[in-house]
This record gives sequence, structure tokens and C-alpha cells, in this order.
Amino acid sequence: MTADTLAGALADDGRRRVFAAIVLGAAGTAQIAERTDLPARAVHTAIRRLSDAGLVTGPDGALAADEVSLRAAARERRPADDAGPADDPVLRTFLRGDVLVGLPAQRGRRRVLLAHIAERSFESGTRYPERVVDEALKPWCAAGGSDHATLRRYLIDEQLLTREHGIYQRP
Repeated sequence: MTADTLAGALADDGRRRVFAAIVLGAAGTAQIAERTDLPARAVHTAIRRLSDAGLVTGPDGALAADEVSLRAAARERRPADDAGPADDPVLRTFLRGDVLVGLPAQRGRRRVLLAHIAERSFESGTRYPERVVDEALKPWCAAGGSDHATLRRYLIDEQLLTREHGIYQRP
């Protein structure tokens, strides 16, 4: 579940009321309808949508909030630092969240973007096999702005990663 999915699932007042009733211990449709003053049909629809979003688990009569999914969604989006990527025009142009939408043609801009990716993906001084480097870079390429092999090559060309015998390291 993403933070956007969470926000969308709880955007409706009825779903929020149903979710609150479940969190506060209402386990079945009848209890939820009684506590929320919503018709049973609206409660069923809300439960289905909350379940689809990953907020609620269990069969009717044993409903509970999915705490694992909630924690994961909370960790997904962290508050931006004062000088976060949104403040840098290069990052704002070429990134959407943590997904690369393109590579700058100018070397200076490309280096700013690659430095950001290297800092966010790799710990300084830690040694990584190529497979781990590829797996760390693939999520950046989800939008098709580049591919992980190209990113890996640029990171090495710019000396943001070093490679020796198939082992990579951020200096």
C-alpha cells in the first residue's frame, strides 16, 4: 500500500467512520453499522474498499486494521528536509518521487542527479555485488526514464561508484 492509496481509501467520510469503528473494536458489519449510523450496504461497500486498499483484513465478524500495511505506508513517504530534492531544479525536473523520468543531456546536471541517486541508494564504504547494485537501481528506472545498466555505467563514469572485480562501492 502506498501513502496515496491510504489517503484515497480514507478520503470518504463513510469509509473513515467504518475504519475508525474497526480500529475501536467493532468486528462485524452489524456492530459497525450500529456504531457509525450507516446503512449495512454502505458498511459492506466501505469494508470492501478498505480491504482492497489493504487497510482492513479478516472476514466479516473478525475484521481488524492491517497494522503492518499502515506502518509500511507511513514509512514510504518521509517529510522532506529543508533543502530537499524539491528545492533543486534538476531533481525536480528529472525525478517524480524516487523515480527517474529522464536523464539530463548536460553532464553537470546529470552529475547532480546521479549524486542524488548514489547517496539515496548506497552507503558510503559498503561493498555491493553487481546484483545488489542492479536491484537498488531498478526502482529508479520504473518510469522508463533510463535503465539500471545505464545508471550503473554513469555512476562509475562519474566516479560516484567504484568497481573492482564485480564489487561496487560508493567512495
